[in-house]
Amino acid sequence: MRFPQISRSLRQLSTDLLAIALGVLLTVSTLQVLPSQADPAPTVTTGDTSNLIAQRQSPASAAIGSTSFVTAAVNRVGSAVVRIDTERTITRRVDPFLEDPFFRRFFGEGFSQQVPSEQLRGLGSGFIIDKSGLVLTNAHVVDKADKVTVRLKDGRTFEGKVQGIDEVTDLAVVKINAGNDLPVAPLGSSNNVQVGDWAIAVGNPLGFDNTVTLGIISTLKRSSAQVGISDKRLDFIQTDAAINPGNSGGPLLNGLGEVIGINTAIRPDAMGIGFAIPIDKAKAIATQLQRDGKVAHPYLGVQMLTLTPDLAKQNNTDPNSPIQIPEINGVFVMRVVPNSPAASAGIRRGDVILQVDGKAITSAEQLQNVVEDSRLGQILQVKVQRGNQTQQLSVRTAELQNAS
Repeated sequence: MRFPQISRSLRQLSTDLLAIALGVLLTVSTLQVLPSQADPAPTVTTGDTSNLIAQRQSPASAAIGSTSFVTAAVNRVGSAVVRIDTERTITRRVDPFLEDPFFRRFFGEGFSQQVPSEQLRGLGSGFIIDKSGLVLTNAHVVDKADKVTVRLKDGRTFEGKVQGIDEVTDLAVVKINAGNDLPVAPLGSSNNVQVGDWAIAVGNPLGFDNTVTLGIISTLKRSSAQVGISDKRLDFIQTDAAINPGNSGGPLLNGLGEVIGINTAIRPDAMGIGFAIPIDKAKAIATQLQRDGKVAHPYLGVQMLTLTPDLAKQNNTDPNSPIQIPEINGVFVMRVVPNSPAASAGIRRGDVILQVDGKAITSAEQLQNVVEDSRLGQILQVKVQRGNQTQQLSVRTAELQNAS
């Protein structure tokens, strides 16, 4: 009775053994085929582990590489970035009480002659633009300095001579005598910059030498009036790369390591907002500063405000407003500087400038750019609205003597 059961068990065992044998056979054949379909493994010799290291890199590491684009950009320009230290001696005003004859008789003549003075020190950045030792920086870094010291990245220091300053664009050129084989920062073009591009700021913020910060271009053509620097004539590059005191005059780089701007301004009330002078503007100014030591800027002599119909309406509906303003687009004249070209031409406070040489003017920044691009002594035909009437006035530009 039990023999059929044993027979069935033997048949089942035979079947299982056959399946196992087939599986082993297939595995062996697969192992023999796979190596022929793949490249042979590299042979590593003693003392050469480069291939082994390369094999152990992840795909992400291989794609990124050993250095980032920021490192490459900074290495390209870093040796041309300099630190600028300045010294300035100021003399404090003598108290009139010390000049009193009675005081001098009591304390002696020599006491009142001891004029108090103070030594002021400043710090900024710059970068070399010519192998002969020309350094570009901000005007406010070296303005009125009695002594300028330029320190290179390799530790060498040189006395700097200010060749020219332009307060209107906040640019200055400093010359150092350090031979004719200095590293030079590669200059790019700010006209090619777009919002969202990488921005790399290099300089010496707060005295921390050779500091690099990374961000993007936040916006372009941010006017100096919008930034709150009314005595400048600039359209800034705005960036969120950290710019702190001491960064002034240092380069703002693109992702290729080319200088696209000069870090120049920060707002104390801003969080992560900095501004830079476009390098194309700086190139033109630097050439004039090297040649003439200064830059002549034409001006009209008006304080102005961009006027819109809404802004004029708000003024006109205010019962305490001292003046009614035409509800139009233009530039409202808030003040006319005495003895200025505008005053000589008959422009008055309350006028609205509508056109210059037949071109419509709709903002203060636009008017400022038109005047800046004109020639000294050029006659501009200015159309203004005064009350309900329009007038055509001829204004001859003159040289701006004091930016403030």
